[in-house]
Amino acid sequence: MPAPNAITVSQLNRLIGTPDCPDIVDVCIDEDFADDPFLIPGSRRHPHTDIPGLIETLKTPRAIIVCQKGLKLSQGVTAWLRSEGIEAEYLQGGMFGWREAKDSLRVPASALPQPMNGQTLWVTRHRPKIDRIACPWLIRRFVDRGARFLFVSPDDVEAVAEKFNAVPFDIEGVFWSHRGDACTFDTMLEEFKLTSPALSRMADVIRAADTNRNADHPVAAGLLALSVGLSRQFRDDHAQLEAGLTLYDALYRWARDGYEETHDWPSSRGA
Repeated sequence: MPAPNAITVSQLNRLIGTPDCPDIVDVCIDEDFADDPFLIPGSRRHPHTDIPGLIETLKTPRAIIVCQKGLKLSQGVTAWLRSEGIEAEYLQGGMFGWREAKDSLRVPASALPQPMNGQTLWVTRHRPKIDRIACPWLIRRFVDRGARFLFVSPDDVEAVAEKFNAVPFDIEGVFWSHRGDACTFDTMLEEFKLTSPALSRMADVIRAADTNRNADHPVAAGLLALSVGLSRQFRDDHAQLEAGLTLYDALYRWARDGYEETHDWPSSRGA
């Protein structure tokens, strides 16, 4: 049974990828991180010696603190945050426990773009439909919850990327884009090592809808219809992105927990 201020690996695993996931802060010392340079999805690194700086950068009222073994560093930071009135918990077993647990995802730190002012910056074509909403959802939920996205005219994506040191995605000729029959969402799953059954189910739907192959998956036409509807509903791309995040939150929960569920309205009911 976990301590009152601890969270288990299985409990945290259920929160990963959902909008209810707290801030996850990795306080492993540099030497330990260098030995195993992977991150829990959505987490960020912060030195355990800078508690005031950590408090200033928390994005949610709840925080999960992670160190190598779930002992002195994470428990000390957790206790300090709690003394400041912050709802903090430490990950029981730390990164060792996370690494050893079945089906726990780990993002290679080397795959993350260099952050700008503490958050990654991405740029793509304006008027997003499918991939350009699905990819920001994946990044915000599994890679960098504070990621910022720029939407510009197609001809200016690469120039904006260069001038603002942003990462271009979902345009031809860049690293984060379609590869063969796969879409940009597939590319990000591959590069960030996000290989879960739920994300694979989502990818099948997104790929079919994004590449005009709706016959490949029965859910694809529905995603296309909703995506087109969203694009007609919002003139502002950022407002559309915020609404689209909710759409993909729902798609993820379907892919994780409800993909076998059906719905019917019987023509007659028993007395």
